[in-house]
Amino acid sequence: MKSKKLSEKILRSIKSKGFNNIILDPVLETKYILQRSGESFKKFLFSFYDLNGKELCLRPDLTISSVIRFIQNKKNYREKVFYSGEAFRKTYKKKDSIIKNQIGYEILGSKNKQKDDKEIIDTSLKILKNIDTKKSILKIGNVELFNLIIDKLDIPRRWKNRLKRYYWNENYFNELLKRLETNLDIDPIFVEEDKSRYQKMRKENQSKVISGRTYKEVLDRFNMKVNDPRKSSTGKKITNIIRQFLKIKCPLEKAPKILNAFFKKNRINIIVGKDFFPLSKNNKKNLKIEFSASNGREVEFYSSMIFSIDIKIKSKFKTFISGGRYDQLTTNLGFRKVSAVGAAVNMNLYD
Repeated sequence: MKSKKLSEKILRSIKSKGFNNIILDPVLETKYILQRSGESFKKFLFSFYDLNGKELCLRPDLTISSVIRFIQNKKNYREKVFYSGEAFRKTYKKKDSIIKNQIGYEILGSKNKQKDDKEIIDTSLKILKNIDTKKSILKIGNVELFNLIIDKLDIPRRWKNRLKRYYWNENYFNELLKRLETNLDIDPIFVEEDKSRYQKMRKENQSKVISGRTYKEVLDRFNMKVNDPRKSSTGKKITNIIRQFLKIKCPLEKAPKILNAFFKKNRINIIVGKDFFPLSKNNKKNLKIEFSASNGREVEFYSSMIFSIDIKIKSKFKTFISGGRYDQLTTNLGFRKVSAVGAAVNMNLYD
């Protein structure tokens, strides 16, 4: 099926579910992208300056454009929208490449999270009917569940924050787990030297700056490490709990039972009810629905439910639709908090 005809069918499917079409500005202020993705993402942008010296860029992602539109229009009610168009991003695999024909649909100002999460997934499954595929997998995960587990573990607060922050960076996350497990990065000699420096710095002017921080900030940080240290006796056990959780993958209907058994075994005070997930059972033919604890770790802005639909093309499964809930995205962009859930269709599979 040609990409244009498929796009038209998909857009009709989304519209039939009550979503309203919106037109998004192709240009954004660069600062919004960098606030979400960091300075390292700047090399992928097509950016320029206007006559007033403001840095702008072609939109690398339509979700951010949609959220900013909702905020700037000062809307305080639930809105179901969909959009399509090009997202512009350098890939360095092809000269000045663009991502073509991105299709997205969202519920902004979401009031009932469970209901709206389900509506986004139901819409995604309706879109799937437009594809001639014999096998597909719907994977559902939840970042909020991971964060709850980290909060329950007996590790210093600063380490809890690190693990949550770098959950999306799998390589560095695994490096953090190794450090937490072994404490090999802690040298007793350096610790004693730091204690000596600490005593000297206490006698100095606390507003004095060193390496971009005041003496007071450095001493407060040192106090926090001393008062809430890593425990070498529990590091291995805790990292094993985290690794075992991230390996959990099972049919969705079995997920509450398996997760609760995991929590009970590891003495973690969390209970997952049968209504925790937006779907409870699979009534679709040729569709496998599973819970995957590590699903969606490559996309940073999701705050709780994450899902993806993979379809089999030739001999490999590839992601056709992905989405989730991103209630924190607007605050990360410097705006008021807006509850939001949405998804995007990967039309690049059919280019």
